[in-house]
Amino acid sequence: MKEKNIKNIFVDGPISPAFIGGSIAKHSAKKEIGGHSIFLGQVRADEIDGKRVSAIDYTAYQETALEQMHAIRAEIFEKYNLTCMHVYQSLGTIKTGEICLFVFTSSAHRKPAIMACEEIVERLKAELPVWGREIFEDGTHHWKENI
Repeated sequence: MKEKNIKNIFVDGPISPAFIGGSIAKHSAKKEIGGHSIFLGQVRADEIDGKRVSAIDYTAYQETALEQMHAIRAEIFEKYNLTCMHVYQSLGTIKTGEICLFVFTSSAHRKPAIMACEEIVERLKAELPVWGREIFEDGTHHWKENI
């Protein structure tokens, strides 16, 4: 039986601008790419019941999430003519203003990259066992319904 090559999408802590910039820069050598689409999820300082969010603590059932992401990845590559796809989801405490999700798709043309990126983001939110616990400035917290 052939072993699946399951990519780890999880990053401990926030996703740095330098990491995002480096990922983009690496693709300039790939001359068959004509379009990229990027989604960056950032932690907002929402106000809920009079309290301001200062961070989100992300947790996941990692093994299950990675298996599900592997399946999503295969389906997206089959559906869209992509050159490459990169997905990174933060785990741990991410402060407001920091990046917690980075989805980057590339294709010979813009439309497949854009459509694939949007579908990936929506499917991650709906299908992966990843949760966020909002932490308020006063130290209290509650679980988010949707990351």
